[in-house]
Amino acid sequence: MTLLDKVRFVLVGTTHPGNIGASARAMKTMGLSNLHLVSPKIYPSAEATARASGADDVLAKAVVHDTLQSALTGCQHVFGMSARLRHLAVPLMNPREAVASLEKYDDDTHIAIVFGREHSGLSNDELDLCHTLINIPANPEYSSLNLAAAVQVMAYELRMSFNPTIERGRVGEEREAIHAED
Repeated sequence: MTLLDKVRFVLVGTTHPGNIGASARAMKTMGLSNLHLVSPKIYPSAEATARASGADDVLAKAVVHDTLQSALTGCQHVFGMSARLRHLAVPLMNPREAVASLEKYDDDTHIAIVFGREHSGLSNDELDLCHTLINIPANPEYSSLNLAAAVQVMAYELRMSFNPTIERGRVGEEREAIHAED
């Protein structure tokens, strides 16, 4: 089991089922499949399945919880996503820093990355359950990403750091091969 298998993506209070499906798709494209949902407004849903666009297996395995505490059971480290910079007594990192910090954990460590509601994010009480906050540096005039876009950013950073099959120079080599054929 790789670290990618031990990372749990937790969506809290999702109001739009399409965002659940799009998040599942974002996860699957990066090789992640451990999706947990806390009190989604509408789930399961045909719209979630349609937006998953081939990631039906991720939706089928998704675990639904009544509380965030339940969704975090078994996790040794919890990251909370926040578009707003908050003054809480926990470390704040960007996605790349957060993923790099995972290298210190052993093979038995389970990680959760918690994403909040589309309109209001995570409450301070929910953030109190997190060991580290992650903020995606975005346009300060409009810094709140779509839920599935935030999931995609984190899934990408995890894949780039922890998937041993990724060849770092592959894109450049493929580009050279394409131009050589011309």
